[in-house]
Amino acid sequence: MAHPQPGSTPNRPRRGAGCLQSLLVLAVILGLGFGASKIFGDESSKSKASSSSASDGQGGSWEIGDCGGPDPENKPDGYRAFDCDESGATFKALEVKSASIMPNAIQCPAGTDLIIQVSRVFGSSGDKKSGGIPTNTVCGRNLTGDHPGDAGAGGGQLVEGDCVSSTAKEIVCASAGAADFKVLGLVDKKTDCPAATTEPMQLMMALGRPYNVICGGKV
Repeated sequence: MAHPQPGSTPNRPRRGAGCLQSLLVLAVILGLGFGASKIFGDESSKSKASSSSASDGQGGSWEIGDCGGPDPENKPDGYRAFDCDESGATFKALEVKSASIMPNAIQCPAGTDLIIQVSRVFGSSGDKKSGGIPTNTVCGRNLTGDHPGDAGAGGGQLVEGDCVSSTAKEIVCASAGAADFKVLGLVDKKTDCPAATTEPMQLMMALGRPYNVICGGKV
Protein backbone atom coordinates (compact mmCIF):
# COMPACT_ATOMS: atom_id res chain seq x y z
CA MET A 1 0.00 0.00 0.00
CA ALA A 2 2.49 2.56 -1.19
CA HIS A 3 2.09 6.24 -0.43
CA PRO A 4 1.48 8.41 -3.51
CA GLN A 5 4.38 10.52 -4.78
CA PRO A 6 4.03 14.31 -4.45
CA GLY A 7 1.93 15.66 -7.27
CA SER A 8 0.44 12.30 -8.18
CA THR A 9 -3.19 11.26 -7.85
CA PRO A 10 -3.77 8.11 -5.83
CA ASN A 11 -5.89 5.45 -7.47
CA ARG A 12 -9.16 4.85 -5.64
CA PRO A 13 -10.48 1.29 -5.85
CA ARG A 14 -13.88 0.93 -7.46
CA ARG A 15 -16.65 0.72 -4.90
CA GLY A 16 -18.56 -2.51 -5.16
CA ALA A 17 -18.84 -5.97 -3.69
CA GLY A 18 -15.47 -7.07 -2.51
CA CYS A 19 -13.84 -3.61 -2.76
CA LEU A 20 -10.74 -3.01 -0.70
CA GLN A 21 -10.11 -6.69 -0.23
CA SER A 22 -7.70 -6.01 2.60
CA LEU A 23 -7.03 -8.84 4.98
CA LEU A 24 -6.91 -7.50 8.49
CA VAL A 25 -6.32 -8.71 11.99
CA LEU A 26 -7.88 -6.96 14.92
CA ALA A 27 -5.42 -5.23 17.18
CA VAL A 28 -7.42 -5.41 20.36
CA ILE A 29 -6.31 -2.22 21.99
CA LEU A 30 -9.44 -2.01 24.06
CA GLY A 31 -8.98 -0.47 27.45
CA LEU A 32 -5.83 0.34 29.37
CA GLY A 33 -5.16 -1.61 32.56
CA PHE A 34 -2.51 -0.48 35.01
CA GLY A 35 -0.85 -2.08 37.99
CA ALA A 36 -1.50 -0.76 41.47
CA SER A 37 1.29 1.38 42.91
CA LYS A 38 2.21 5.02 43.37
CA ILE A 39 3.61 4.91 39.86
CA PHE A 40 1.11 2.87 37.89
CA GLY A 41 2.63 0.37 35.47
CA ASP A 42 1.13 0.04 32.01
CA GLU A 43 -0.14 -3.53 31.68
CA SER A 44 -2.40 -3.01 28.70
CA SER A 45 -0.42 -5.46 26.58
CA LYS A 46 -1.04 -8.17 29.16
CA SER A 47 -4.73 -7.60 29.69
CA LYS A 48 -6.90 -6.30 26.88
CA ALA A 49 -4.31 -5.36 24.30
CA SER A 50 -2.71 -7.58 21.67
CA SER A 51 -1.52 -6.92 18.18
CA SER A 52 -1.08 -8.87 14.96
CA SER A 53 -1.38 -8.29 11.25
CA ALA A 54 -2.35 -9.90 7.97
CA SER A 55 -1.86 -9.24 4.28
CA ASP A 56 -3.44 -6.61 2.10
CA GLY A 57 -3.53 -8.57 -1.10
CA GLN A 58 -5.32 -6.07 -3.38
CA GLY A 59 -3.41 -2.84 -2.83
CA GLY A 60 -6.56 -0.89 -1.88
CA SER A 61 -6.22 2.07 0.45
CA TRP A 62 -8.38 2.67 3.50
CA GLU A 63 -10.20 5.97 3.91
CA ILE A 64 -12.55 7.44 6.49
CA GLY A 65 -16.02 5.96 6.01
CA ASP A 66 -14.82 2.61 4.65
CA CYS A 67 -16.33 -0.44 6.33
CA GLY A 68 -15.11 -3.89 7.29
CA GLY A 69 -15.99 -6.99 9.22
CA PRO A 70 -14.80 -10.46 10.24
CA ASP A 71 -13.07 -12.49 7.53
CA PRO A 72 -14.61 -16.01 7.51
CA GLU A 73 -11.46 -17.33 5.81
CA ASN A 74 -9.13 -15.99 8.51
CA LYS A 75 -10.65 -16.89 11.87
CA PRO A 76 -10.70 -16.04 14.70
CA ASP A 77 -9.18 -12.56 14.48
CA GLY A 78 -9.08 -11.84 10.75
CA TYR A 79 -10.94 -8.86 9.35
CA ARG A 80 -11.47 -7.67 5.77
CA ALA A 81 -13.10 -4.78 3.94
CA PHE A 82 -16.78 -4.78 2.97
CA ASP A 83 -19.12 -2.26 1.41
CA CYS A 84 -21.04 -0.63 4.25
CA ASP A 85 -24.37 -2.04 3.03
CA GLU A 86 -23.08 -5.63 2.89
CA SER A 87 -24.22 -8.06 5.57
CA GLY A 88 -20.64 -8.79 6.63
CA ALA A 89 -19.85 -5.18 7.55
CA THR A 90 -19.61 -4.62 11.31
CA PHE A 91 -17.53 -1.44 11.67
CA LYS A 92 -16.79 1.86 9.93
CA ALA A 93 -13.46 3.69 9.82
CA LEU A 94 -13.61 6.86 11.91
CA GLU A 95 -10.00 7.72 11.13
CA VAL A 96 -7.11 6.18 9.22
CA LYS A 97 -3.57 6.70 10.52
CA SER A 98 -0.13 5.61 9.45
CA ALA A 99 1.12 2.43 11.07
CA SER A 100 3.51 2.66 14.02
CA ILE A 101 5.89 0.21 15.64
CA MET A 102 4.88 1.72 18.99
CA PRO A 103 1.26 0.76 19.81
CA ASN A 104 0.97 3.51 22.43
CA ALA A 105 1.67 6.11 19.74
CA ILE A 106 -1.59 5.30 17.95
CA GLN A 107 -4.23 7.56 19.43
CA CYS A 108 -7.69 7.16 17.93
CA PRO A 109 -10.61 9.58 18.36
CA ALA A 110 -13.21 9.17 21.09
CA GLY A 111 -15.83 6.60 20.12
CA THR A 112 -13.31 4.19 18.60
CA ASP A 113 -14.44 0.66 19.47
CA LEU A 114 -11.60 -1.28 17.83
CA ILE A 115 -8.19 -0.55 16.35
CA ILE A 116 -7.06 -2.52 13.32
CA GLN A 117 -3.58 -2.77 11.87
CA VAL A 118 -3.45 -3.19 8.10
CA SER A 119 -0.35 -4.85 6.66
CA ARG A 120 0.83 -5.62 3.15
CA VAL A 121 2.49 -8.84 2.08
CA PHE A 122 4.49 -8.71 -1.15
CA GLY A 123 4.44 -11.58 -3.61
CA SER A 124 1.78 -13.62 -5.36
CA SER A 125 0.59 -15.22 -2.16
CA GLY A 126 1.13 -15.06 1.54
CA ASP A 127 0.08 -16.53 4.81
CA LYS A 128 -2.79 -14.41 6.09
CA LYS A 129 -1.59 -14.87 9.64
CA SER A 130 2.04 -14.05 8.96
CA GLY A 131 2.37 -10.32 9.45
CA GLY A 132 3.86 -8.38 6.58
CA ILE A 133 4.68 -4.68 6.40
CA PRO A 134 2.30 -2.53 8.51
CA THR A 135 0.87 0.27 6.36
CA ASN A 136 -2.11 1.76 8.17
CA THR A 137 -4.02 1.76 11.40
CA VAL A 138 -7.81 1.94 11.15
CA CYS A 139 -9.80 3.42 14.04
CA GLY A 140 -13.13 1.63 13.76
CA ARG A 141 -16.56 2.17 15.29
CA ASN A 142 -19.15 -0.61 15.47
CA LEU A 143 -22.06 -0.19 13.08
CA THR A 144 -24.47 -1.80 15.52
CA GLY A 145 -24.50 -3.05 19.09
CA ASP A 146 -22.44 -1.81 21.99
CA HIS A 147 -19.91 1.00 21.75
CA PRO A 148 -17.22 0.29 24.36
CA GLY A 149 -15.19 3.21 22.99
CA ASP A 150 -17.69 5.84 24.09
CA ALA A 151 -16.58 7.93 27.05
CA GLY A 152 -17.59 6.13 30.25
CA ALA A 153 -18.44 2.83 28.56
CA GLY A 154 -15.38 1.02 29.95
CA GLY A 155 -13.54 0.15 26.73
CA GLY A 156 -11.55 1.65 23.89
CA GLN A 157 -8.58 3.89 24.54
CA LEU A 158 -8.67 5.96 27.69
CA VAL A 159 -10.24 9.39 27.05
CA GLU A 160 -11.55 12.28 29.12
CA GLY A 161 -14.91 11.30 30.58
CA ASP A 162 -13.92 7.68 31.18
CA CYS A 163 -13.75 6.27 34.69
CA VAL A 164 -10.90 4.45 36.42
CA SER A 165 -10.44 2.54 39.64
CA SER A 166 -8.00 3.57 42.36
CA THR A 167 -5.40 1.44 40.55
CA ALA A 168 -5.96 3.36 37.28
CA LYS A 169 -7.84 0.49 35.59
CA GLU A 170 -10.61 1.63 33.25
CA ILE A 171 -14.11 0.74 34.43
CA VAL A 172 -17.68 1.42 33.32
CA CYS A 173 -18.76 4.75 34.81
CA ALA A 174 -22.24 3.39 35.57
CA SER A 175 -20.69 0.91 38.03
CA ALA A 176 -18.19 3.34 39.58
CA GLY A 177 -18.16 3.69 43.35
CA ALA A 178 -16.89 6.15 45.93
CA ALA A 179 -13.31 4.87 45.55
CA ASP A 180 -13.27 5.35 41.78
CA PHE A 181 -12.49 8.40 39.67
CA LYS A 182 -13.52 10.16 36.47
CA VAL A 183 -10.80 11.05 33.99
CA LEU A 184 -10.63 14.86 33.90
CA GLY A 185 -7.48 14.99 31.80
CA LEU A 186 -4.59 13.03 30.31
CA VAL A 187 -1.47 15.15 30.67
CA ASP A 188 2.30 15.08 30.77
CA LYS A 189 2.81 16.30 34.36
CA LYS A 190 0.69 16.35 37.51
CA THR A 191 0.92 20.14 37.57
CA ASP A 192 -0.93 20.18 34.22
CA CYS A 193 -4.06 18.57 35.72
CA PRO A 194 -7.19 20.72 36.04
CA ALA A 195 -8.09 22.24 39.40
CA ALA A 196 -10.88 19.73 40.08
CA THR A 197 -8.37 16.83 40.09
CA THR A 198 -8.30 14.95 43.40
CA GLU A 199 -6.16 11.99 42.35
CA PRO A 200 -3.36 12.60 39.82
CA MET A 201 -2.11 9.15 38.81
CA GLN A 202 1.50 9.01 37.61
CA LEU A 203 2.07 6.24 35.04
CA MET A 204 5.25 4.41 34.23
CA MET A 205 6.91 5.57 31.03
CA ALA A 206 5.60 4.08 27.79
CA LEU A 207 7.20 4.90 24.45
CA GLY A 208 4.90 6.84 22.19
CA ARG A 209 2.10 7.45 24.70
CA PRO A 210 1.22 11.16 24.63
CA TYR A 211 0.45 11.40 28.35
CA ASN A 212 2.06 10.27 31.60
CA VAL A 213 -0.58 11.27 34.16
CA ILE A 214 -4.26 10.44 34.52
CA CYS A 215 -6.05 13.34 36.24
CA GLY A 216 -8.72 11.67 38.38
CA GLY A 217 -11.64 13.52 39.95
CA LYS A 218 -14.78 12.64 41.83
CA VAL A 219 -17.24 10.56 39.85
